[in-house]
Amino acid sequence: MTSIRREALIHALPYARRYARALTGSQTRGDALVADSLREMLEGSAEPPAPLADERHILYWGVTRRFGGEAPALASGEMLTVRHRELLLLTALEDVSPLQAGAILGLPGDSAAAMLTEARERLRAAAAADVLIIEDEPIIALDLEELVAGCGHRVVGVASSEREAVELAAVTKPGLILADINLGNGGDGTQAVAKILRDHYAPVIFVTAYPERLLTGDAVEPAFVITKPFEPLTLAIATYQAVTGGVQAVSLS
Repeated sequence: MTSIRREALIHALPYARRYARALTGSQTRGDALVADSLREMLEGSAEPPAPLADERHILYWGVTRRFGGEAPALASGEMLTVRHRELLLLTALEDVSPLQAGAILGLPGDSAAAMLTEARERLRAAAAADVLIIEDEPIIALDLEELVAGCGHRVVGVASSEREAVELAAVTKPGLILADINLGNGGDGTQAVAKILRDHYAPVIFVTAYPERLLTGDAVEPAFVITKPFEPLTLAIATYQAVTGGVQAVSLS
């Protein structure tokens, strides 16, 4: 492997971590998948499909391959298969084209497109969650409220500071927290979430313009990260993954 390919793979790591964490619902499991996939690529023990010329896509392929592909059956109440989730995450969260997403998953272009349409339809019928929004910019907070409502969820509170977030969480007991990181004079979104989680567990999605700062793999970091600006579908699939806790992997033999 050339030094250029090696450097490109390293540069793609934050994006692969974001995908893997969202897919598994866990920082630890997601980062382990990325580390194993990177090792395979660097050692040359796994050969990615020829259409995948981009190193980021190659890591997505490695993560998906190690994750195990299609689950044998849906859990009770599940609406989306593993393939549905993978397609949605690749196209919505990672901004991969449907054609390239199909190549990553080993699906013909027509099959990938049809499955993606089905996934989007099923996602619209997903169960709703009570959402607490932590955002200090009023206009952005209003936009987030509309997006959350448009995804079928209920907004139970909007906080602009650490203190307000903790107080609202104690009263509303949200099923999901959507948090900005920089709250200006109101403090830090990560600190607000840490305080909330001491007394009440809820899955958390962090919203930031600089996702690479949260995806280094060097510390305890969030499993779900959305990059500003984002589309409604991105929020929809991220909230579904966060609320359902990712999916169970099928181990490679």
